[in-house]
Amino acid sequence: QVQLVESGGGLVQTGGSLRLSCAASGLSFSNYAMGWLRQAPGKGREFVAAIDWSDNTKYADSVKGRFTISRDNAKNTVYLQMDSLKPEDTAVYYCAARYEPAMVVPTIPNAYNDWGQGTQVTVSS
Repeated sequence: QVQLVESGGGLVQTGGSLRLSCAASGLSFSNYAMGWLRQAPGKGREFVAAIDWSDNTKYADSVKGRFTISRDNAKNTVYLQMDSLKPEDTAVYYCAARYEPAMVVPTIPNAYNDWGQGTQVTVSS
């Protein structure tokens, strides 16, 4: 079965940086599109960034220019580099996977089939 394990969350001040990692197992990683989504208290889950098997990427407008998604197919790992963090970035961040051998970058949360347990990111003002 697919297992996704996030790490790298924590507490950071406004303007700081964090790098999230998601280690995947139980899947043919190079055939999967991978995404990062987040959920703030009292809000629904929202798309942050995603990457397909050929390294095509998409970002939410709110994080463009500040966040960078990347993947290492040899390590079955996807990363989210978060720079210039703002208090409104505070949320639980989830790694998600979708079997997608085509060059498709899913941006809708319901498009993903497998999810990690989440990692908390808190940005203090």
